[in-house]
Amino acid sequence: MFKFHQMKHIFEILDKMRCLRKRSIVSFLGVLVIFLLFMNLYIEDNYVLEGHKQLIRETSTHQLNSERYVHTFKDLSNFSGAINVTYRYLAATPLQRKRYLTIGLSSVKRKKGNYLLETIKSIFEQSSYEELKEISVVVHLADFNSSWRDVMVQDITQKFAHHIIAGRLMVIHSPEEYYPTLDGLKRNYNDPVDRVKFRSKQNVDYAFLLNFCANTSDYYVMLEDDVRCSKNFLTAIKKVITSLEGTYWVTLEFSKLGYIGKLYHSRDLPRLAHFLLMFYQEMPCDWLLTHFRGLLAQKNVIRFKPSLFQHMGYYSSYKGTENKLKDDDFEEESFDIPDNPPASLYTNMNVFENYEASKAYSSVDEYFWGKSPSTGDVFVIIFENPIIIKKIKVNTGTEDRQNDILHHGVLDVGKNAVLIKQRRQCTTYLRLGEFKNGNFEISGVNQKIPFDIRCMRIYVTKSQKEWLIIRSISIWTS
Repeated sequence: MFKFHQMKHIFEILDKMRCLRKRSIVSFLGVLVIFLLFMNLYIEDNYVLEGHKQLIRETSTHQLNSERYVHTFKDLSNFSGAINVTYRYLAATPLQRKRYLTIGLSSVKRKKGNYLLETIKSIFEQSSYEELKEISVVVHLADFNSSWRDVMVQDITQKFAHHIIAGRLMVIHSPEEYYPTLDGLKRNYNDPVDRVKFRSKQNVDYAFLLNFCANTSDYYVMLEDDVRCSKNFLTAIKKVITSLEGTYWVTLEFSKLGYIGKLYHSRDLPRLAHFLLMFYQEMPCDWLLTHFRGLLAQKNVIRFKPSLFQHMGYYSSYKGTENKLKDDDFEEESFDIPDNPPASLYTNMNVFENYEASKAYSSVDEYFWGKSPSTGDVFVIIFENPIIIKKIKVNTGTEDRQNDILHHGVLDVGKNAVLIKQRRQCTTYLRLGEFKNGNFEISGVNQKIPFDIRCMRIYVTKSQKEWLIIRSISIWTS
């Protein structure tokens, strides 16, 4: 059984190794990740920490203990269980049913500017009536200043009373007594003391928010308190999740900035909350999230474009400093994410490294890359079931490789798939049109084609010396 005092000993070793390596960040993170992998093995195999051992007494504030810290961490006996925090409900009505998506926001008093009300407004205004039925918004007012909280609660209840009554909006607070020590923390990366305190508290703020939201919905997305949303963002998120059925993922990213637009399965929230608490003083939350994703075996970032959320604040919540970061992939108006129904893909082109065919069909920011295609080469999509297609769009090449396009090619569709050499193929095709400047787009396919489509084929009509990147294949169904 993995004892609590053993965990303490591991952290002491980690701290000594950090000093011996003269604050070598890379070395320290390497040891940290190894330790986390070790912890994860225990978690997955249902090993538990004993929760009722004698409180640890240490003299160093750099280690895990203090009475306030143990108060928070005594529930590490079950990483899948809730953290023992008694929340204060500042504005809420009981949640009548579990929703599809919870949107979490954590907010503190800013020295300059306040964008929280605009963020909440954007969430609701950019959602349709049907979408509002499937979301809940949880706002964690995490500042210890009770006067500021009272003012914010009054503003929120005045502007969004009907959403609170409908159970779509809850405002909560985690009492200060549940927080670990925020003084005398490690100064990793030579950050100023006040910066370390700010980001460490922010990790705990998020952990308590995640802990609260673990059972409110099937999925959870984290936003910051200075964000505006794309129109019908929930519909876009649902379409992406549906397209990934059967695919393993931990985090989906709908913005490339900070802790904005990061989506999780709600079942993972308790572990993520514990994780942020365990390493709250080590590094900023967005860095910790990268490690969390990797520990749960999602190696690569899965990010979608266009982004659904945009940073709109001008002043940072830290010291009121200027923060002009913008996501240049954001599109505020509703965009139409393709359906891309389940299918198998293959090509007879010479594929470069791991840029396989499936990457052109994914919503993720990846692509297919093949070496110089020849006349007669094909890239084929076989749908699991016959489908009615409204629109098709294919893009080749990238901004930095603008010549790796399909210079001469056509797009065909087929009806009947038969088994040939252990692979389903269509034997006859109907031509829809030619590629122009490396791109193909056609609408109203269901009005032009008299049958349900089982296959789609990109056919190379002339050899080229340039390689071929198929950046995206998008299909909209009826």
